[in-house]
Amino acid sequence: MNRKVRIAGVVKESIVDGPGIRFVVFAQGCHHHCDGCHNPATHDFKSGNLVDVEAIIDEMKKNPLLDGITLSGGEPFEQAEGFCELARRSKELGYHVMTYTGYTYESLLEKKDARRLGLLENTDLLVDGKFEVENKSLMLKFRGSKNQRIIDVNKSRQQNQVILSEIGVGI
Repeated sequence: MNRKVRIAGVVKESIVDGPGIRFVVFAQGCHHHCDGCHNPATHDFKSGNLVDVEAIIDEMKKNPLLDGITLSGGEPFEQAEGFCELARRSKELGYHVMTYTGYTYESLLEKKDARRLGLLENTDLLVDGKFEVENKSLMLKFRGSKNQRIIDVNKSRQQNQVILSEIGVGI
């Protein structure tokens, strides 16, 4: 099991990257290269720092106010094994896990990649889809463009269909 992830950085407290107070980890490396990406410095797979998953967990434990962890990017699913471990460990400690991806929920399921499915299974909320500059809106909660969805992964798995999260309804 991969106990390390290559990251661009972290934000120790955020209220804009998911519900509640979040610890945000930015994955380093992304193949999507979305036009207008707000984080183009995360595209290069060789940049950033290789960090032990337990070091991130230890940092999170220092803040008793945290509600959850957000895995952003870059593209966390490009390092699915390491980010799965980070998500799994976070959930064991009672944290809510939110993951951003340029892939769609359906495409992640179709590939049947055990590592990516593992990360998906350890995610509570998934923001899926590439950022589309022509659909950009500053009025959207927790996402950048109208095509992106906030998916309740647990309900979607139970009902075997995409179930959108209540936090994204009407916004």
